[in-house]
Amino acid sequence: MHKNSENIDIELLIAGDESAFNTAYHLYAEKIYRLAFRFLKNEAQCEEIVQETFLKLWLSRLRLDPSGNLWLYLYVIAKRLSFDAYKEICKSSALTEKLLLNLHAIRNTTEDEILANELECFTESVISKLPNQQRLIFKLSRLEGLSHQEIASQLNISPNTVKNHMVEALKTIKMELKYSDLIYFLALFYMI
Repeated sequence: MHKNSENIDIELLIAGDESAFNTAYHLYAEKIYRLAFRFLKNEAQCEEIVQETFLKLWLSRLRLDPSGNLWLYLYVIAKRLSFDAYKEICKSSALTEKLLLNLHAIRNTTEDEILANELECFTESVISKLPNQQRLIFKLSRLEGLSHQEIASQLNISPNTVKNHMVEALKTIKMELKYSDLIYFLALFYMI
């Protein structure tokens, strides 16, 4: 019998033993969730990453090395799934905006605070590069929570103009995130 450092019998897992799978799930699900949360800051998405990671483990169990490191295998799967989900977020203005808002709301651990500060600094630098009117409208909307109508009244412009400026601001932020080295920073910062 080959057991890894957490006393999971990988040979039993390869053979389809559900108790070995359940043991692996109980040992590693929380670690996988925390790994995904470092990237995504979204509970539902992180829970999906955990489920998908273990589904992939079960479906590919026949290819496991009986003397291998199960955590390393799960880590690689979870990290790849998290990167893929993060890339999808960067492709969507709505999801990018949600990630940015979640970063302001979350203060879990010292590591999360460091990452949040790095991302906040990055976001601030991107926002500071926006044209003046876009920057003002973005801050009024996202930081002060004003509606498009309230911003329009305050600046004496039409709500449609506010909307157009927000669309352009979010597009710029999304492109900066997409083409930055931030995703690589995330990978390096959280290497285990």
